[in-house]
Amino acid sequence: MKTNKEKLVMHSLIGKIHHPTGRGYRVGYDGKGRIIPAVGGITYNFQIGDSCMGIVGDHVEPGVSIQNPNKDENPALQLFSCVGNKVRITSGDAKGKTGVITGTHGGIEHAFVYFDEDVLDLLSGDETMLVKGYGQGLAIEEFPNIKVMNLDPELFEIMEAKEFLREEENHLKIGVTHIIPACLMGSGLGASALESGDYDIMTQDEDMNKQYKLDTLRFGDIVAIEDHNGFNGPHYKKGSWIIGVIVHSDSYTSGHGPGVCALFTSNDDSIVPFIDKQANLKNFIK
Repeated sequence: MKTNKEKLVMHSLIGKIHHPTGRGYRVGYDGKGRIIPAVGGITYNFQIGDSCMGIVGDHVEPGVSIQNPNKDENPALQLFSCVGNKVRITSGDAKGKTGVITGTHGGIEHAFVYFDEDVLDLLSGDETMLVKGYGQGLAIEEFPNIKVMNLDPELFEIMEAKEFLREEENHLKIGVTHIIPACLMGSGLGASALESGDYDIMTQDEDMNKQYKLDTLRFGDIVAIEDHNGFNGPHYKKGSWIIGVIVHSDSYTSGHGPGVCALFTSNDDSIVPFIDKQANLKNFIK
């Protein structure tokens, strides 16, 4: 497929590791209060490819969570950090080591970086990182009714080469691990754009979790959201699709759950998802 990658701008974005946040008891949808880890910091024992369900935490972010401490600059880090972008550590003992953006998280306004385990052990928690922001505005010439967002063009090409993206009979077929019904999408609805942050799959209904196999969701899974349109923010539209990547863990909070960072959306039936359990970022960026 032909894209406009040569016309896209690659520019510098700066982020620092953001310390974990905590606020005492978090009251869940079940009325119980819990004191558990949540967002931020360096998460050593959960990375892309690991289960994002059943974790004793809330909105846990895999790998390294970064944020620009300047509140006027952090929105640009959110908007222009695309999944698959290269990241280089510019300070500390791990200076020069590289990683990859795996998603963004609205509300707390974090971007996530995957690093190899040996790099995580070198980090002090105060490092500065340079992100080569590249990908917003990516378009596929053959599919004018499909919007691409938050996706590095090189990652697009890797997914295409591995046949997780393929053109067939005037449709873009995309490999996904799960298909999510529109009725399960919650927190994040009402946003005016999906180029920043994410929106959540609600997991408070155990029967629906079993029916759609949500208990098998992993960080980095590529998923399809049925009958949702992501042009100018997520909304219901019969026949449309949003394809995205799971970026944070499940949540006990009402209306919340694993977060989805959008990668593709269609105004019509141009997108056709197909199930492939290997459709996870770990198979594309490691």
